[in-house]
Amino acid sequence: MDALAGLLEGPRARGAFMIRACFEPPWCVRIEDEAPLTVMLMVRGDAWITPDTGDRLHLRAGDLAIARGPDPYTCADDPGTPPQALILPGAECRYPDGRSLNGVMDLGVRTWGDRPDGSAVLLIGTYLMRGEISGRLLDALPPLLSLPSGAWRCPLTPLLMEEVVRDEPGQEVVLDRLLDLLVIAALRAWFSRPEAATPAWYRALADPVVGRVLRLVQDDPAHPWTVGLLAAEAGVSRAALARRFTDLVGEPPMTYLTGWRLALAADRLRDTDHTLDAIARQIGYGSAFALSSAFKRVYGISPQEHRALRPR
Repeated sequence: MDALAGLLEGPRARGAFMIRACFEPPWCVRIEDEAPLTVMLMVRGDAWITPDTGDRLHLRAGDLAIARGPDPYTCADDPGTPPQALILPGAECRYPDGRSLNGVMDLGVRTWGDRPDGSAVLLIGTYLMRGEISGRLLDALPPLLSLPSGAWRCPLTPLLMEEVVRDEPGQEVVLDRLLDLLVIAALRAWFSRPEAATPAWYRALADPVVGRVLRLVQDDPAHPWTVGLLAAEAGVSRAALARRFTDLVGEPPMTYLTGWRLALAADRLRDTDHTLDAIARQIGYGSAFALSSAFKRVYGISPQEHRALRPR
């Protein structure tokens, strides 16, 4: 598996929140749902996305933005337009004064806003729980990124526009998979851009020594690696590998290996029903107890508690 594929295999939407939003200016929605990842595709018109901290984005037709939670932001026709609706966790919608807005702006099947023929139309897909997105992927993204229409082509847009308003058996699963494909296509385009803040380990893959070590670790995490074994495979001394690896990746080889193994464990606890013993063997820990101790030290909760948080 190449490194980009390993990074992008994480999206697994399960009952994601997906709508077509239609507005006529002036309009403004404040998002405080704390969702781990939201993708916004501008189908018609334009919009401004303004985070509480950081630069705002101007989206035009065909542009796409991805917001990494939990920080709040507004989406509006103009940065100066005051919020008219507030989106809270659990897809709860309220007026800015706290009154319930649920149902008031419904315009049909998965269509929301102030008028169905509005001059601004966005497709919005939201992963509702962090467990649906790999932590490795979330950590690699800025709080807010955008892809202008000229920088990527998205053949999914017509299909998404057609499917989002359909009300048929199994439609939720269809939309989940389309959202995953949209996010993967967008992030693949993003990571190919020079301004993308790719992880240090991703950039280090180009180095002939460190890149080989990273691939060894990523391809076979269960192997009983030591710095000495990795150095021998790379054809350098232990000291040279430790120094070069730390300079390029930002942490020593064995620290990276531990983080990689635990990230794999977190994903497998989320995506499979394998026992803790089986997962421990798959990623290079001698026992479930050893894995559990390391997992709790890094993540602050036990593997069992992490598994209990996954979407059902």
